Amino acid sequence: MPDPSSDDGTRRESSAPDGGEPADGSAATGDGPATADGTASPTASDGRGVGIAIVTALLLGALGPTIALASGGVVLGLNAVTGGLPLAVTLVITLVLGQYVAFGGLALGYLAWRGLDRSGIVAYLGVRRPSLKEIGLIVGSWALILVTIIVVSIVIQQLGTEAASNQSAELAMRNPAIIPLLIAASFLVIGPSEEILYRGVVQGRLRESLSPAPAILIASAIFAAVHVMALTGGASARLTTIAILFLPSIVFGAVYEYTENLVVPALLHGLHNAVIFTILYISIAYGDEIQEAAGGGAALLPI
Repeated sequence: MPDPSSDDGTRRESSAPDGGEPADGSAATGDGPATADGTASPTASDGRGVGIAIVTALLLGALGPTIALASGGVVLGLNAVTGGLPLAVTLVITLVLGQYVAFGGLALGYLAWRGLDRSGIVAYLGVRRPSLKEIGLIVGSWALILVTIIVVSIVIQQLGTEAASNQSAELAMRNPAIIPLLIAASFLVIGPSEEILYRGVVQGRLRESLSPAPAILIASAIFAAVHVMALTGGASARLTTIAILFLPSIVFGAVYEYTENLVVPALLHGLHNAVIFTILYISIAYGDEIQEAAGGGAALLPI
């Protein structure tokens, strides 16, 4: 039997099932012949690894919303069998199946498939209590997102371009009584579930083969693009909204890369959604003019 130590420089350690880094978190070695400065030179396997990472990210990013849409059939079935559930109950079931299961369940299932146990998953995602500095970063990042969206909204209005409407925002405007539930869900369900998939797993998988900037940009593009399923309106309006959603998504990805703590973008995402839902509630309660102004921002909900 040949001695494994005699393998050539292209030999890699045992990797994850999808071609990523080994499940034990160790880095693959022997990526190619060493250069004069001692680093490994690129080989064909590097390009293949990048391709696998991007395809995996695309598949996971699209599969989450697909499962969420399929779960909608379950909700419809329950309503048909029961003769119609209360709206709040329907919303809770939709959130559990369409968020916890579709996004969180998919993310955890994927990491378990790669061979990670509970502690390995926590380490891979980076889950810990945020520090005071990280809380300050959340507030500052939210302010940056807010200013950016205001500026972009002004530009869109000046150009006469229309943005698409968000189905969740439309539901909230028709049924303002559920808005407090949506505000709580922003922190407890939507933010954590979507961030564990799109930042923790999609961006994390890309980071195994790419540097931070392209990994953040690709993950953000996937996150923004899949929201086409939650938008209503023409193709041009949907594309405009997707382009706008790309901006806060970049901020979510950047703070995750900087802190390596998934709780930070999850709280930031939840704060962003909760503030917009709060604005919707105030606009509905206190005047048609404010409601019209908030209606334009409602399309920017990244949920």
